[in-house]
Amino acid sequence: MIVDDADSAAPGLGAVRGLCESTLRDNWREGTRQSDGVRFGYTRPSPGHYPFQWYWDSCFAAIVWRHFEPARARVELESLVAAQREDGFIGHTIFWDTPLNERQRLSYNVTSPDAPMTASIQPPVLAWAWRIAVGEPADVPAISRHYDWLAEHRDLDGDGLIWIVQPDESGLDASPQFDAIWRAHAHGLPEFLLLVHRNRRHGYDLRRILDDGGPVCCEVMTNVLHSLSLMALGRPSLTSTIVERMYDDQAGLFRPMARPEPERTPSVTWAALSPLALPDLPEAIGRRLVEEHLLDPERFWLPVPPPSVPADDHAFCRHDTHPIKRYWRGPTWINAAWLLWLGLIRLGYEDHAATLSTRVGGAVAAAGLREYYDPYSGEGLGAVDFGWSTLVLEMLEPDPHAASSYLRA
Repeated sequence: MIVDDADSAAPGLGAVRGLCESTLRDNWREGTRQSDGVRFGYTRPSPGHYPFQWYWDSCFAAIVWRHFEPARARVELESLVAAQREDGFIGHTIFWDTPLNERQRLSYNVTSPDAPMTASIQPPVLAWAWRIAVGEPADVPAISRHYDWLAEHRDLDGDGLIWIVQPDESGLDASPQFDAIWRAHAHGLPEFLLLVHRNRRHGYDLRRILDDGGPVCCEVMTNVLHSLSLMALGRPSLTSTIVERMYDDQAGLFRPMARPEPERTPSVTWAALSPLALPDLPEAIGRRLVEEHLLDPERFWLPVPPPSVPADDHAFCRHDTHPIKRYWRGPTWINAAWLLWLGLIRLGYEDHAATLSTRVGGAVAAAGLREYYDPYSGEGLGAVDFGWSTLVLEMLEPDPHAASSYLRA
C-alpha cells in the first residue's frame, strides 16, 4: 500500500538504506580490459539485463556510492574517463571486456563489430556527478575535454545547447515526446532499427545526419543536465538560453526543439518540468512548473509521482491495460523524481518534497529497486535490482554538504 500524504510514516529508512547498499555492492563489477590493460570498475544497472557500463547510470550510481564507499564513486567516474577517446568523446555504453553478441551488434549504436563503446552519447552529467560525489571536475583535464567535444560536435547553433541524433541519446528512449519528431523511426516503433543503421552510416555525426534530412533534436532534460555539468566545471550556465529557446510562456512548460520542425507539437512529458533541477531557474518560472503542472493531481501528482507522461495525456500508458509496454510512457522513474524533488526543495516546497520522497520511498520499500514503478499502485516494473533507483536515498537521506553542489548556482 502506497502512502498518500506527507504526514504518514515514511518507509523504514534503515531497510531502504540497506537495500540500496546491497544492490550497489551486488551490481559492482571490476577488472582489467585485456586489449590495453586499462582497469575499470562500475555498477551494472541491472546484472541480468544491463551488464555493461552505461554513462548516466554510472553517474547516478556514483552519487549514491558516496554514502557508502566514496572510493567506489571515484572509481565509477574514473572508469568513464578511462574509456574516453583522445578527442574527448565518451560513449553511451562502454563494453569493457564483455563483447557484444550478434543481436547486440545489430541494435547497439556501434560503428564496427569490435567497437569498445557506442558511437552515441547520453545526457552529459559526468561533471555534475563528479562535483557531487568526488570533488572539482575542473581539476581533471579529461573531463574538460569531454565537454569541449560536445561543444564542437553537438552544439548546432553555437549557443551552448546540445542536440541529439536519436531518442536513446537522451536516455529517455521511448518517451512519446519523440513520436512527433522521429515518427515511425521513434524508439520502440517498427522502423527504429532503420534509424540506427542510417545514423551508423553517418558515424553518429550530427551535421552529416542533419544534411541527410535529420531529424535532430534539442531535448530539454538533456540540456538541463548539460547545464548543471557546465556550472560544475565553472563554465557559464545555459539556463537563460534554455528559457529563451525552449520555454513556452503561454503553457508554462519547456518543449524540445527539432530540425526539421515537426508537423505537430511533441507530447508533454516529465522532461517539460526538468528545469526545476536548475539552481538558477527564475523563481517565477519554477513556481509555475510546480503549481500549475507538477502538483496537479490529475496529471503529475499521482500516488507515486511523477509519471513520465501526465495522466490526462493521450500518450499515457498503464502497464496493466497496454500489453505493449513503452517504458517512458507512464511509469515513474526514480531519477525523474529526484530531479524534480531538487526543485521543490530549492523553491521552499518542503511539505511537497517530503510527500514525494515518502511516496517514492514507500514504493521502493514495498517493491524493491526496480527500473520504474506504476504511478498509481507503486508496483515495481522492468529490470530488477536497478542501480540508479538507489537515488531514492538522496531524497530520504539528503546530504546537507552536497546541497551546495546541486541546489545553488
